[in-house]
Amino acid sequence: MANNKTVPTNVSVQEFLDRLEDWNKRKDSYMLLNLMEKISGEPPVMWGPSIIGFGSYHYKYDSGREGDMLRIGFSPRRQNFSLYVGAGAKHNQGFLTKLGKHKMGKSCLYIKRLSDVDMNILEALIRSTYEHDKKKYNS
Repeated sequence: MANNKTVPTNVSVQEFLDRLEDWNKRKDSYMLLNLMEKISGEPPVMWGPSIIGFGSYHYKYDSGREGDMLRIGFSPRRQNFSLYVGAGAKHNQGFLTKLGKHKMGKSCLYIKRLSDVDMNILEALIRSTYEHDKKKYNS
């Protein structure tokens, strides 16, 4: 069975963000960092080379595959922010109609810049995911 590629590292989150060349991307990244840290009460951790995660949970599928995954997080990609916030979950669908300009991937929410979305709705969506997963995984 293959190991997860996305695992926690000891890389400094601040150093990673400070290397972002686009000043607006860096500013928005720090806003997301502060928001997710406030919601989770967890310190930010680099997962792999480019994802910043807050909290984690252990999963185990019926197939026997298991591992650890970040509870919420984001990655400041070149084109968009990839937000790992459970946006595709049924309990979060109502937020998406009010969020503002975004795209959905298989498991990610893509936002070009934070000014494109309603920050109150984004905060509520992130909080909903964090609380839902906390109950689901008893942690």
